[in-house]
Amino acid sequence: MRQAATNEIKKGYVLLLITMLIWGSFTIMARVGANQALSPWDITALRFAVAFVVLIPIQLWRQEWRFLFDKRLLWLALIGGIGYSCAVYSGFNHAPAAHAAIWLNGFLPLATAIGAWVVLKEPFGKHTWLSLAFMACGLGGMIAVMWYEGEFHLNIGDAYFVLGASFWGFYTVYLKRWMLPPWQAMTGVALWTAVIYLPIYALWLPHNLSQVSIANMLEQGIFHGVFVVIIAMLTYIGAVERLGAFKTGSLLALAPFLAALAAVPLLDEPLNLAIGVGLIGMGIGALQPWRLITVKAH
Repeated sequence: MRQAATNEIKKGYVLLLITMLIWGSFTIMARVGANQALSPWDITALRFAVAFVVLIPIQLWRQEWRFLFDKRLLWLALIGGIGYSCAVYSGFNHAPAAHAAIWLNGFLPLATAIGAWVVLKEPFGKHTWLSLAFMACGLGGMIAVMWYEGEFHLNIGDAYFVLGASFWGFYTVYLKRWMLPPWQAMTGVALWTAVIYLPIYALWLPHNLSQVSIANMLEQGIFHGVFVVIIAMLTYIGAVERLGAFKTGSLLALAPFLAALAAVPLLDEPLNLAIGVGLIGMGIGALQPWRLITVKAH
């Protein structure tokens, strides 16, 4: 029994690693999309239009439709699909990618902990408080370094990132609460988001797609629609089921920092001191090394 539980935890970490690799690229791709003149509404539309086109033939083959009428999927689509996507892509249109590491991924563990307290009635335990304290120190140090170097300023984009983190934190908690099968949760959220959002986008929201090449639209659509919505969502839901909402959210917050480290050998970019400070604080808070010390002491 214990061996089976251990294997499930190991699977959870593998699924989380896959999610982190995709999310680490998400920050870069979203910022590239903003630089290509794509509006937040355009990227959200591409994201869920491509997911819809990919998933509908699969569902026709599977002949499973009844689960789509679960009202819980509609709620998840509103907060984790439309709410999160519109908030985050709006943030990238107003703030540099480095700010996403602070306000989006940095705020995510706190948002998840608050969501667990509100929805699941889980109190903040001592390990949660200690994790959040280390993360706050890391983010505070990161902000201080950027401020000292004249690279930090607040704008509306940061507020969008905080809003996006709040949506995703509560989305994660509801996934943990309802324990929906990963495929049904992912498919339901993607399809319901497309059904609700795409008509609104087509009729009332501004379009910039005519200013972007077909190649760029395919690049953004495939990455966000297939890798982020389908693959990363399946692995993320599987990780939440096996590791829990707070641990998954905390470790996932490391993704943009690890992406910045990977850029050193891959893109020949220098390691930024602010990123290093943030990574240390976030890493200690997410990995909780004091738990290992406690286990060894016993």
